[in-house]
Amino acid sequence: MLQNPKRYTITAALPYTNGPIHIGHLAGVYVPSDIYSRYLRLQGRDVLFVCGSDEHGVAISMKAKKEGITPQEVIDKYDGIIRKSFSDFGISFDNYSRTSAKIHHDTASDFFTTLYKKGDFIEQVTEQLYDAKADQFLADRFVVGTCPKCGNEEAYGDQCEKCGSTLNATDLINPKSTITGETPIMKSTKHWFLPLDRYEDFLKEWILVGHKNDWKPNVYGQVKSWIDGGLEPRAVTRDLDWGIDVPVEGAEGKKLYVWFDAPIGYISSTKEWALREGKEWEPYWKDQDTKLVHFIGKDNIVFHCIIFPAMLKAEGSYILPDNVPANEFLNLEGNKLSTSKNWAVWLHEYLEEFPNQQDVLRYALTSNAPETKDNDFTWKDFQARNNNELVAIYGNFINRVVVLTNKYYNGIVPQPNELSEVDEATLTELKAYPAVISSSIERYRFREALGELMNVARLGNKYLADEEPWKVIKDNPERVQTQMYVALQIAAALSSLCEPFLPFTATKLSRILKIESPLSWNTISENSDLIATGHQIGEAELLFSKIEDEEIQKQIDKLEATKTANKAENKVVESQKDLIQFDDFAKMDLRVGTILEATKMPKANKLLILKVDTGIDVRTIVSGIAESFKPEDIIGKKVTVLVNLAPRNLRGVESQGMILMTTNAEEKLVFVNPDADAANGETIN
Repeated sequence: MLQNPKRYTITAALPYTNGPIHIGHLAGVYVPSDIYSRYLRLQGRDVLFVCGSDEHGVAISMKAKKEGITPQEVIDKYDGIIRKSFSDFGISFDNYSRTSAKIHHDTASDFFTTLYKKGDFIEQVTEQLYDAKADQFLADRFVVGTCPKCGNEEAYGDQCEKCGSTLNATDLINPKSTITGETPIMKSTKHWFLPLDRYEDFLKEWILVGHKNDWKPNVYGQVKSWIDGGLEPRAVTRDLDWGIDVPVEGAEGKKLYVWFDAPIGYISSTKEWALREGKEWEPYWKDQDTKLVHFIGKDNIVFHCIIFPAMLKAEGSYILPDNVPANEFLNLEGNKLSTSKNWAVWLHEYLEEFPNQQDVLRYALTSNAPETKDNDFTWKDFQARNNNELVAIYGNFINRVVVLTNKYYNGIVPQPNELSEVDEATLTELKAYPAVISSSIERYRFREALGELMNVARLGNKYLADEEPWKVIKDNPERVQTQMYVALQIAAALSSLCEPFLPFTATKLSRILKIESPLSWNTISENSDLIATGHQIGEAELLFSKIEDEEIQKQIDKLEATKTANKAENKVVESQKDLIQFDDFAKMDLRVGTILEATKMPKANKLLILKVDTGIDVRTIVSGIAESFKPEDIIGKKVTVLVNLAPRNLRGVESQGMILMTTNAEEKLVFVNPDADAANGETIN
């Protein structure tokens, strides 16, 4: 681990521009990387925080085909949505680029050419899956089939999402083209491969020995598993119609594989930033005094810890990542987040539905961050963290301090008198928090760091609750001057300490306290006079607002509607039964009827006893619908009745027919209703 680096290069995984940003992306990558970058800037460090849209690869082509538009239209649409979402949410990138930009195409092409000229690639003719009907080779995501390891029949050509196994498309059992549905054939094609096996010894020494004690266990474990399993050459080119051209002769119609070009996007984004700012880019990627940190989700660990480092090592002039603090996955209300199934909380929609509450989501996601294991986001937990923590602890402390300062001193920070032991102990504890929070952040434990930040607010609340200045003011106003002075120092410290986690709150609190520039970490650690005597603060404003049950229920209902829509879309229709003759159908006597009475069957949860007017007679029918309908709700209901069904005794009651039912998208029973104008006894034929 690099100690005291001259500069930091921080990268956040490039989001695919085939959809908007959701909370899983935020929790896994963008909130932690932003916390880290903001913290380092407050430390006065030289920080470069880069990202950009990942605009090549099969995901884009698939989206374009599905929507009937061009890949360029897809990437332009979602790049705009993603950029605005990040900006509105306060993700403080120094540069956000695009892999479709010329500077990236040039950078990726030059990188490939350098390795090609050095002889680092293996040129090989292989058999690949080919869709003869579509007249094209099939990229991994254009192939589905049965996973050879777990039997999942919907595995993709690169990965089984059920068991997590990494696959090759040719591994699939019964593969099918997602373009035409045809069974692909094998066809020869030439590609270039990066021989990862050549770098096995280097990777063992660099990661398994060198980073055994400082990389997260989930990252180290996955890398070790890959290396222990033996590394093999991996293709860096693909037969595609969308991406960066392979810059060598004989490679017409071939593109750089997206996993090869995407991480180079960090470098091209740095170049773009340097050109705009008039700076040198190379120190941020080639100077040994630079600390390179990749923030990613666990699905990108292999690419950032094995493949990209092997590429950098092969090129020879680049530094390697000091750490890759990958997070696990965030689930939503007990289910895996899914872009294709719309099972997500989309950032742009959240910002519309919860205006000016960016920090509430940042807080909830950091408090529940999947740092070492998969975690679950629920709207009830989100509400509780806002109401019980941000409002009740942080907001409550600040509100009391500002209100009392304005009430007692017209908003002017009072002159303290002699400090008591409690005052001294409180200010000493306050000075310790920057180091405590720093320790957690430097070890990428952002959830822990946020907990320590909230302990600063708890310190303030406890101090006021114990000291009770609102009572002391009557008999000892001099003592209250000191109490309020101490409380204001805690408030001032919070305005800076919260900035990495809650940047909008930090800005608002600084405005209320009229602190023009953020206090540095060192100032809070070393100085008790953070907001000086005689300083004029502003009027009280609520930092956070309570979120009501109705707002949360609206979000839960929205997800339930999505679940219902998914069920309807994915519902498997039963196969047609064996053919019958007309005479078989004619034997059934189906009539229009009306339910006259309905009562529950004693000691039976599922059965209702119905009196039905069939037009022929009024008869008793026992129906297993009690769990779906209340008796009083179905009286007068028009129904379809099979009247010539042989009677059957059910719990001592003779049932003389059957009511026709089906299920809706929510798997609930519904009546097969005749037209309202049809009279009882009318036959259905």
